[in-house]
Amino acid sequence: VQLVESGGGLVQPGGSLRLSCAASGFTFSSYDMRWFRQPPGKERELVAVIRSVAGRLYYADSVKGRFTISRDNTKSTVYLQMNNLKPEDTAVYYCYGRVFDTDYWGRGTQVTVSS
Repeated sequence: VQLVESGGGLVQPGGSLRLSCAASGFTFSSYDMRWFRQPPGKERELVAVIRSVAGRLYYADSVKGRFTISRDNTKSTVYLQMNNLKPEDTAVYYCYGRVFDTDYWGRGTQVTVSS
């Protein structure tokens, strides 16, 4: 199992970024996928979830209305569209999947929101 994030970078407040997580080594469509983030000096926190069944979604209150999680099962990829970014969104963003009763994490991608 491998999860590889991309799409991070430096963006000004109010800007947008789209993160991608390319998955391999398992039947992607059968598993829930999650995005987490870890701000500097803080604990890792759950940002969004997309279920395998019916694509049900969950968002942390801090990102509701600004972030959108989606998936393309044909590409084994999960996305996180982030709009109206704020300085407090600055963090390393991680893709996560629990596969075969094991936790798998990507290496993370840095998002910095600053003017």
